Amino acid sequence: MKTIKIGMIGFGTIGAGVAKILSENSEIIQKRLGAKVELVKVADLDITTDRGIKLAPNVLTTSAEEVINHPDITVLIELMGGYELARKFLLQAIEQGKHVVTANKALLAKHGDELFSAVAEKGLSIGYEASIGGAIPIIRSVREAFVANNIQSMEGIVNGTANYILSKMSDENCDFNTALKEAQEKGFAEADPTFDIEGIDSAHKIAVLTRLAYGTPVSFDDITVSGISGITSEDIECAREFGYRIKLLAISKFDGQAIDIRVHPAMIPVAHPMANVNGVLNAIRVCDDMMDENILIGHGAGALPTGSAVVGDVVEIARNILSGLGERIPAGSFQKDEIKNIPLKNISEIESEYFLRFSVLDKPGVLSKISGILGTHSISIESMIQRGRADGSEGVPLVMMCHKSSEKNIQSALKEIEQLDVVCGKSNLIRVEK
Repeated sequence: MKTIKIGMIGFGTIGAGVAKILSENSEIIQKRLGAKVELVKVADLDITTDRGIKLAPNVLTTSAEEVINHPDITVLIELMGGYELARKFLLQAIEQGKHVVTANKALLAKHGDELFSAVAEKGLSIGYEASIGGAIPIIRSVREAFVANNIQSMEGIVNGTANYILSKMSDENCDFNTALKEAQEKGFAEADPTFDIEGIDSAHKIAVLTRLAYGTPVSFDDITVSGISGITSEDIECAREFGYRIKLLAISKFDGQAIDIRVHPAMIPVAHPMANVNGVLNAIRVCDDMMDENILIGHGAGALPTGSAVVGDVVEIARNILSGLGERIPAGSFQKDEIKNIPLKNISEIESEYFLRFSVLDKPGVLSKISGILGTHSISIESMIQRGRADGSEGVPLVMMCHKSSEKNIQSALKEIEQLDVVCGKSNLIRVEK
């Protein structure tokens, strides 16, 4: 029986998960593939820490070059993260004729086109299912299952850390810092959670998905990104009273002319399935011209869910090798000469319903001043909540839901409102996605 030999660079949480799956589920893999998959070399700077999985001493090495240059390895897995070094190693492996698999969404968002071109030129394959949504087969779905459909929009809860924090705030009435601390204690958040809570990780993922769905390169720097660190318990409670839950959404919409791509907290009606995806689960909603909407939900992170997606890519590539095939499906979903630059909408061009929270002095006439400014910018109020009473010198919350209006008008109105002497500090805006 033929053996497909693979190497791996990076032996952290996901790498340990990959090794565990290949070891413990080798029999089922062999039955489905018709060949053995053998992990022959694993490189990491730390090869002494116990990962909970035993590898033969000759498998582990501190040299990435030893893995890349190994003559028997036909598939290289990159799980080290980062940009330049990961890019360098993958390109070296491709140059030597090795197929590659990566879970590195940041790398793909920045250098995906270069990697896709490199494998195409060599007639090789690149697998990256694990880069978005962990065990959710979203990349395979877009590239294969939805291949005949014109995708019109994608909205995703694609960061488990942010979703855990918002779920905790919603379900247990705790504040942001308390929820973040618990997420860190449970290992759901990094010591430095900036990429997760500020939307950067989600933006990397929606950039990759947009490339696949619409056939256009997207620069990460062109994506409007805001995170969840400004969400308060007051926002969560008011959203509940209005019939919504707050989620960090990665959004990409194509109207046939331009793409609206952004990451920010959004209010979702409580009756919608996406509003009830909680904890560290991920969900991605895909709308197209044939099936209306599909929602894929699953574990978006962790050693075994993400490791499962990595191994799935390895097995798919192994099938290609056994069949004598190279790049069976274009890495970027579209044929190379069909990749076009599609304009991106500026955030000021979008229209939405809005949740607005102000901190105002408890004085007569405040509401009329604010509503007057909103009215001059063609913004109408749907409903309102005013909390508590103060002594006239400290701010009290004033919360509004506004009918659909343009982002440009909303931002102009907020700038004017924040100059009022009855408004204390900066307002908070949350867009509504229905």
